[in-house]
Amino acid sequence: MDRPIHAGLQRPTRPESALMIACPNPTEEENARDTHQLRGQFLARQDRWMELAEGIRLAETVRRATPGGMPVADLLSYGARSDVVLAVEHALFDGRPARGAPLLSGIEALELMLSDAENDVTLATIVAQAHMDIAWAWRGTGWDSQIPHRNREAFNAHFDRARDILMPFDMREIFSPVLAAAKCALHGAGRGTPDDLARDYETLIDLDPGNPGPMRALGNYLSPRWFGTHARLELEARRTAARTQATWGAGAYTWVMFDALSGDDTACAELDLEFFVEGLHDILDRKPHQYTVNLLAAYCANTVGSNFSGYDPADQARSQIAACADWIVRTHMTELHPLIWAHAATGFDNNLRVHSPRGFAAAGQAEALRIIADLFRREIAQGKRIIFTANGPVTEPT
Repeated sequence: MDRPIHAGLQRPTRPESALMIACPNPTEEENARDTHQLRGQFLARQDRWMELAEGIRLAETVRRATPGGMPVADLLSYGARSDVVLAVEHALFDGRPARGAPLLSGIEALELMLSDAENDVTLATIVAQAHMDIAWAWRGTGWDSQIPHRNREAFNAHFDRARDILMPFDMREIFSPVLAAAKCALHGAGRGTPDDLARDYETLIDLDPGNPGPMRALGNYLSPRWFGTHARLELEARRTAARTQATWGAGAYTWVMFDALSGDDTACAELDLEFFVEGLHDILDRKPHQYTVNLLAAYCANTVGSNFSGYDPADQARSQIAACADWIVRTHMTELHPLIWAHAATGFDNNLRVHSPRGFAAAGQAEALRIIADLFRREIAQGKRIIFTANGPVTEPT
């Protein structure tokens, strides 16, 4: 149901109270993702593995995606392994497992299923991805020097097993985005070269150019904090934009740079800012869904806009990216998605452990309202309220 946030008839005492904007709970995108994940989870719990595999293959054949662009095949796959992965994450919640924690029983059950699956590539991919998910649960996302020896050993062991499972399948002969995504995910262990990484992600992106997820992952892994250099990051962002111009215009440059810019002064200072902003426009012209609108607005205003470092060349770029939130909100926004804003405030950390989803969403909503109210501070100071309609925001006297 929509939860409208609105002003009263009196002049607002807090700027945020001058905003009237729908806040769906759940959003269309959240509902779609939950539906497909729960379907995958249900089929796995019922041991209907071949039915699940066929459903994944059908979804990836037609490149079926949620309204926000998430591949349905990926959601089904994640749902199928979620019980196993979440059990391990729970056991490792404080960084070290309790004595007797069931760390292997779930993955052993998946391995047993795979032994009966007659080399099914889709089911093999699910099990390999489960191993990699568990590996990241052990490792976390901190610097390598900060990882305890036992955790690093577990990370490497699960990645080694995932690599063995996927070894028989060639991503350049089997045109499966799910398989290609799993092969690309293997690069998280840092065993290949930047050339190998770029080549594999090129294959995945070309298989499904409408999915921005692999572009973001490519940029993240090619940043110096992982396995690349700023020069290689810039090169691959431009190459990806050239190959996907028919789908995204300049948008792929923006997607590749999206996560790589976070907290990186050099990447921000050396960014082709004009190209990046052109990409923001092209993304929203082609994919104007409110999930994407909120994602880009929150990214510009919060992920980048609240991350100034004091290094002027980088901060100048950050300031101009942050300013893009104004036209994104004024031109495209019709509703508020709190969870996106909450994740933007944490730099979109996929390994973030949220103690209270409700509190996390509430924090995101409060931050979003504060930022949006500041964008309309002139109108609010004039005693107006801001009403977000299906065609965007309009102002009215209070």
